[in-house]
Amino acid sequence: MYIYYGIALLIVLLDQWTKWIVVQNMELGERISIWDPWLGILSHRNRGAAWGMLEGQMWIFFIVTIVVVIGIIYYFHKQAKGNHFFAVSLMILLGGTLGNFIDRLFRGEVVDFVDVLIPVFNYHFPIFNIADAALTISIIMIIITVLMEERAEKKKVK
Repeated sequence: MYIYYGIALLIVLLDQWTKWIVVQNMELGERISIWDPWLGILSHRNRGAAWGMLEGQMWIFFIVTIVVVIGIIYYFHKQAKGNHFFAVSLMILLGGTLGNFIDRLFRGEVVDFVDVLIPVFNYHFPIFNIADAALTISIIMIIITVLMEERAEKKKVK
C-alpha cells in the first residue's frame, strides 16, 4: 500500500523541480512563448489561493493544508483499500497539496508558470503549476470514483 506514496513524491519532485527552473532562469513577469498566443511559460507568483483569493492569509493555508493532508492520509488508509483508482487519486491530491504547501512554507508564495489562453472563448486561464494541475486532476478522479460507487450501489439495490 505504501508504494502509492511514491506517486505523491513524484508529483512533489516534478512540481518543485519545474518551479526551481522557472525561479532560477526567468525574471518575474518574463514569458516564454510555447505556442503563441495560446500557451506559454510565465514567471508569476501567487500569495493567495486559486486566482489570488485570500492573499496574505498564510496562516489559513497552513491550517487548511495540515487538515487536508491528515484527511487524505486517513482516507487513503481507511477507504482506498482495494480501490486502485481512488488510492491513486488521493496520492495525486497529496502530491499537489504538498507541492504548493512547500512553496508557501519556504517562499511565502506559490510559483506559477503555465500560461494558457483558450482561443474559442478568448479566455485567459489563471496561471498555474504542476501542483495545481495535480489537484485538478485528482478532484476529477475523486468525482469519478464517487459516481462509479454510487452507480454500483444503485445496481446492488435493484
